[in-house]
Amino acid sequence: MNWKISLNDDPLPWLLENDPVNPGVRYFALRDLVGLPADAPELAAARQAVMASGPVPVILSQQHPDGYWIKPAYLPKYRGTMWSITFLAQFGADGGDPRIRKACDQLFAFSAAAQGGLSIDGRNSGLIHCLQGNLCAALIALGFLGDERLGRALEWLARSITGEGIAPRTERTAPVHYLSSGNSAPGFECSANYHTPCAWGAVKAMLALSKVPAGQRSPLVERAISRGVEFLFSVDPASADYPRGPAAKPNRSWFKFGYPIAYVTDVLQILEVLADLGYGADPRLANGIDLLLSKQDGQGRWPMEYSYNGKTWIDVEEKGQPSKWVTLRALRVLSRAIA
Repeated sequence: MNWKISLNDDPLPWLLENDPVNPGVRYFALRDLVGLPADAPELAAARQAVMASGPVPVILSQQHPDGYWIKPAYLPKYRGTMWSITFLAQFGADGGDPRIRKACDQLFAFSAAAQGGLSIDGRNSGLIHCLQGNLCAALIALGFLGDERLGRALEWLARSITGEGIAPRTERTAPVHYLSSGNSAPGFECSANYHTPCAWGAVKAMLALSKVPAGQRSPLVERAISRGVEFLFSVDPASADYPRGPAAKPNRSWFKFGYPIAYVTDVLQILEVLADLGYGADPRLANGIDLLLSKQDGQGRWPMEYSYNGKTWIDVEEKGQPSKWVTLRALRVLSRAIA
């Protein structure tokens, strides 16, 4: 069945229109929904538009000449260097731009003291799955796949999931061991989630690993992906009923779809990750697909339900209104889930 049959109407022309406010939507729609090849002139023109207007040039206008934003670190939240790199990738920035290359080089240098990972504080104590996943995914999108520095970060991300070569956090004399902060044990355990497996972190980690082409995945990465898929399917993804410490119910943010996406995640991102890993048609996603379809309006568009407006360098669309970005996310999933 054609996936468009599941829509109330066809929003693709809306996503493909020239839009100087959100030019990245057209770029991603041409690439991911229309399926233009990488060397298509129309796709190249759309990428140029991303660099000329909308969120990307605004973010780049705030960059320090040395390559960072405000300071070379995680903070301030949503405007610091790590967030700016993450959001540039999500908005479709061209990673070949010298300013972006300088920013990413600066990021790698900042994290050099950590055990291969990308760290909040530049040290082992700041290694946490949600940040590592977001940054590794961003760096892949910006063209760093094959860079040995990113390779080390991806290996650390995979090892921190499987536990291979990492001692328990109680073995403090071991050269490489988990810590009581951040990643604290195999299988996505995190101090931020009361030392239980963190599903937000798992989704971000799988987001990054899903972007490594299947033919380039090491056995270690494949094992980490297998562990992640098993965890994400350990409950009905539509319920988001993953371990959450003392909270009685899953965080409500799981059920509010938005863009861009920071460390908070949503059910739609679970669907995106699993679809990209080849599980789009898995019957275990049926309830999640139903939830997704239930949120479209009569024109086949999805609303912006979760927003970082007022917190980032630029506001993106309007909360409560039809969102090109969320609609793009939804159509990507449906195109992979419904044959």
